[in-house]
Amino acid sequence: MRARDVMSKPVLAVAPDATVKEAADLLVHHGFTALPVLGEQRELLGVVSEADLVADRFPVQLGPTAQLVSEVMTTPARSVGAEADMADVARLMLGGHTRSVPVTEGGQVVGVVTRHDLVRALARDDEALTRDIQRRLAFFGGQGRWTVEVRNGEALVIDQFDSAADRQVATVLAQTVPGVVKARCEAATRAESGT
Repeated sequence: MRARDVMSKPVLAVAPDATVKEAADLLVHHGFTALPVLGEQRELLGVVSEADLVADRFPVQLGPTAQLVSEVMTTPARSVGAEADMADVARLMLGGHTRSVPVTEGGQVVGVVTRHDLVRALARDDEALTRDIQRRLAFFGGQGRWTVEVRNGEALVIDQFDSAADRQVATVLAQTVPGVVKARCEAATRAESGT
């Protein structure tokens, strides 16, 4: 499963010259915890989070209060490519205590992966996963070639033919379905013998 498979889009973002209040309004009205800060070419300049916005709003000491997103955003911002493996994205988010990460392609932000996106993918039921895997495999080898079983997000694909190369491709295709946590493919004769 890749970042592009689960990311939220279109991207809600702010410009660096937006006010802190404007950014706060966007976060509140859309239920997000952070927004990418984009330049004129949709390139990632930084990220502004709830924590960034409130940092100097309730000061212990009196002093100047930032007015623009560019003054409070976190930079450089971490991002992932659209083809990034979701296991790596989840590790990055959990290790960095990050609730969201921008997804880039060709230097532009094309989406955002949030913790909610991860949970939504994991919550897909096994029947939906089975249907999606079967749809993807139908284009590779025909309708009757593959048998698919999914239990708790783990997919077993049975190949009616005996082609190791095709089984490898089928495994990769099954793993790209959002919500599949693990996939393997076996030849029908091997699966029947229990080996």
